Amino acid sequence: MKDEMIRGTAFGDQIRFFAAYTKDTVEEARQIHDLSPLCTAALGRLLTAGLMMGAMGKDESDIITLKIDGDGPVKSLTVTADPNGNVKGMVYNNHVELPLRDDGHLDVGRGIGSGMLSVIRDMGMKEPYVGQTLLHSGEIAEDLTYYFAESEQIPTSVALGVLIDRDRSVKTSGGFIIQVMPFASDETLSLIEKRLASFSSVTQELEQGKSMEDIMNELLDDVSVEDRMPVRYYCNCSIERVTKALISLGNKELQAMIDDGEPVRLHCDFCEKDYEFTIEELKKLIES
Repeated sequence: MKDEMIRGTAFGDQIRFFAAYTKDTVEEARQIHDLSPLCTAALGRLLTAGLMMGAMGKDESDIITLKIDGDGPVKSLTVTADPNGNVKGMVYNNHVELPLRDDGHLDVGRGIGSGMLSVIRDMGMKEPYVGQTLLHSGEIAEDLTYYFAESEQIPTSVALGVLIDRDRSVKTSGGFIIQVMPFASDETLSLIEKRLASFSSVTQELEQGKSMEDIMNELLDDVSVEDRMPVRYYCNCSIERVTKALISLGNKELQAMIDDGEPVRLHCDFCEKDYEFTIEELKKLIES
C-alpha cells in the first residue's frame, strides 16, 4: 500500500472521518532523525495525526502545528502539516530507550510523561488560533481525543499506531479520526461506541493486510469516501527561504555576523539540513 489519506462521511452524514496510512512517511522521519523505536512510535503517531488534522483546514495556506511538551525523557515533539498531505516533525531527544510495557508494547506514555498538548492553527490571520489541553496519558491518541472534547467541543475518537520491525524500521503505521456531527442519533452513537470498544488496534488490522478504507467500513456504516490524497514527509526549507530569513534580521545584525569573521551556519531541525553562508555571501545580502 502507498501512503495516503482518505476522508469522508458515514451513517448518512452523521459522522465524518479521516484515515491515513503512513508507513513510508514515518520511516522517512525515522531515517532523517535517527530515531530510537520509542521515538519513532511517538513521532509517527503525531505525524499521522498532523496529516489528518491538517486536512481539516479550509484554505490551501492553512498550517497546523501539534506540539507536545512533557516531563518524560523525550521532552518534546513538534509536527507541522498543511492541507495537501505534507508533514514534517522533530523530537527533542531522539534516542530515548525504555523497557517495554507489561503488554509488550513500547512505553510511549512514560517516554512523554505529563505535560501539555498544544494545537496551533495558522489560518493567515494576525494571530494563530492556539488550543491547549493537559496530557492525559502521553499515548497521543487519547490526548488528542481529550483535546477535541475539551478545546473544540467535538465528540471524537482518535486511534493511532506505529509498529516497529525487528530491524528497528517501520513495519506499518496509520490512524483515524472519527467525529460525530451535532445531529447524530443516539442509536448511531451507541453502535459506534460498541464497535470501537471491540476494535483491536490500527496496527493489528493493518498487519492483517487491511487498508484504512477497510477499517472504516468495519467500524462505520454507509461509508462514503469523498477524497483521497497521497501523503509524505516533506520539509519546505530551502536556500532561498533561509536567505530571506537572514535578510529579515536587518543590516545591523548581518554586519555583526560579518564582524565576527566566521561563516554563519544555520540548521533545519525538521530535515537535518545545514546551510552555510560565507563572509562574502553575508556582505552581498547587505548590498542587496
